[in-house]
Amino acid sequence: MTAIMQTYSHAAVMNFLNEVSGNFPDAIALAAGRPTERYFGRLSSDALREAIDHYGCSTTQLLQYGRTAGVINTLVATQLRRDEGVPADANRLIITAGCQEAIALCLSALCPRPDDVALVCNPTYIGATGAAQACGVAIKAIPSAGDDLITALEQCIEQLRLERRCPRVLYLIPDFDNPTGRTLSEVQRRAVLTTCERHRIVILEDNPYGMFRYEGSPIPPMAALDEAGCVIYLSTYSKTICPAVRVGSACLPHTLFGDRQASAKLFQELTERKSFVSVNTSPITQAIVGGILLRHDCSLRDWIRPTVDLYADNREVMLQALKKQFEPHPDISWNRPDGGFFLSMDLPFRFTADAVVECATRFQVIVMPLAFFALDDSQDRRIRLAFSAVDRDDIASGVASLSRYVTQRLESMGTRERESPVAASAL
Repeated sequence: MTAIMQTYSHAAVMNFLNEVSGNFPDAIALAAGRPTERYFGRLSSDALREAIDHYGCSTTQLLQYGRTAGVINTLVATQLRRDEGVPADANRLIITAGCQEAIALCLSALCPRPDDVALVCNPTYIGATGAAQACGVAIKAIPSAGDDLITALEQCIEQLRLERRCPRVLYLIPDFDNPTGRTLSEVQRRAVLTTCERHRIVILEDNPYGMFRYEGSPIPPMAALDEAGCVIYLSTYSKTICPAVRVGSACLPHTLFGDRQASAKLFQELTERKSFVSVNTSPITQAIVGGILLRHDCSLRDWIRPTVDLYADNREVMLQALKKQFEPHPDISWNRPDGGFFLSMDLPFRFTADAVVECATRFQVIVMPLAFFALDDSQDRRIRLAFSAVDRDDIASGVASLSRYVTQRLESMGTRERESPVAASAL
């Protein structure tokens, strides 16, 4: 495993994330950003029956091929409008096999030429960079620049122009980012929108965690602030309902940079591409999601309330445990995310794949290096801690185990390794 992970390849990291708990069954997993399984029991066959009655279809029809663009589009569009404030229209919304398919479809459609480039923050969700790699789309990391995202973005665009390459897409997770936990302010969002409008760059706004806010005022999604028609809003039910349904969506703007026909053409192209990739999203899992939406008047606010409370409590447990274990170390710090599943932590030494294995085998705790999510070595001294799917007692124990590892590491380090940590990127 160590040899595979040392390559930090997209495929290796994704497989590690999916299989990490099974690989180290005796360790406390603070690595995978999964939803809690505590409330999965609420799902039942009643949701299927409700959808069948609503659409007037038979069980046999649910077992047959379905419409490529989706069946529950109207319900999903309504839920996005009610819960997230997104101006969603069923006629320009594609139901996908999870958000991962939506990312891949959009990247391949928007970056068809060899000189087209997708921009990403550094670090960012490995599934997006992995999808770009699988689709043959070039990736450009926005340089680390603290809170000055706009300056870094403009510099990145200018550099690509000088290289005669075309930035076509910007992938962002504005709310409770994976892996950093950071949130873009409304000011930052509007500035990014202005920049992307000027350079005709399409924003892929991925929002899997937006409904899981624990403090502070909600910030409108970029799709809700978009007046130019440059945001494609990506959503998923993997976090709000359960991962196994594999239902997500891509919601296109009414116009693409003011051109209604261009938006319609892109919708058609995405649908055609999907027909060759997955044919259609499972009608059965769509019916499960649709039945839940019908039962809850197309809003998941009440449905997720128990998980929101649980995650908020888990976050506090983790923050208190970190304070207790690491406050004496002035060169170790972490952020306090307003929501989501993760927080990020800065260390005074490099945390590599070997450190993951040592932590898991000797100290019985699993954490994720941000290096796995990065496109350079700027994140080598940072880790991601996930609190969503862990019991509060395990969170405290896991952080204590991490503290023992860090203490041992600090005691054994030479002065050359224990230098000032690389400045943490807020991108």
